[in-house]
Amino acid sequence: MGDASFVPGPIFDTHAHYTSADFDADRDALLASLPAKGVSGICEQATSSGDAAACVAMAHRYDFIYAAIGIHPESLLPADTCPPGQLAPTITKYHGDWRAELDDLMPYFSDPKVVAIGECGLDHHWPVPAEAQLALFEAEIRLSLALDKPIIVHDREAHAEVYALLKKYRPKGIVHCYSGSAEDAAWLTAQGLYLGFGGACTWQGAHRAAKAIAAAPLGQLVLETDCPYMAPQPCRGQRCDSSMIAYVGETVAALKGVTPSEIFQITDANARRAFQIK
Repeated sequence: MGDASFVPGPIFDTHAHYTSADFDADRDALLASLPAKGVSGICEQATSSGDAAACVAMAHRYDFIYAAIGIHPESLLPADTCPPGQLAPTITKYHGDWRAELDDLMPYFSDPKVVAIGECGLDHHWPVPAEAQLALFEAEIRLSLALDKPIIVHDREAHAEVYALLKKYRPKGIVHCYSGSAEDAAWLTAQGLYLGFGGACTWQGAHRAAKAIAAAPLGQLVLETDCPYMAPQPCRGQRCDSSMIAYVGETVAALKGVTPSEIFQITDANARRAFQIK
């Protein structure tokens, strides 16, 4: 990235949150600028019924954007542990009845631009009710199998339970923001899952991520941002966007012993294969 005339790419960001309020001031201008910066594709992630419609509308507005629709475990955070303005419709509208919410989301899955179930999974970092999130995640895995769509797995401090369900059901999909070991990366990719890596793998001290990237097959790696969060070095602390994956690609390329250009080509192809995009 030292050459100002160099445009990296193709960059496929498999995990973004452009419906976030962080982008309210310049969302359309930013999204319109991304293809010129090498961005070839984005999968925008819903976290509940609250942003599902906006995700799908965005996917239809831009040819290079696709949508994943699901219910994030943090959507189950109860009122006494979450600021009122941040409560999800899962609580405010459905009063914790995620089954009813998932039923209401079903029409979205017939839309050709909805390419995955998610973001969903397990999160033990926050005080999300354990039984409810486990049941929700299992239901979303089963839905991904029934619809033959990949699942986008959120796994935060919940490796044992997440891995148990992935072994039981063997869904296809992406383990977002992979934070597991190199040993687990080996069996997850052997099972056919893709591992997503973003800005965190560029941070100082990201030794666990480096080992996992080195161990995983190139054909099972995808790149992501989780924007507006987790900007890579040297952009850490800034609002993240998909163009910043250029720095992630450089890091992954160095760990795999190939050029950044090869990484972008391979991970773009991997993402399209994972999402069944022709």
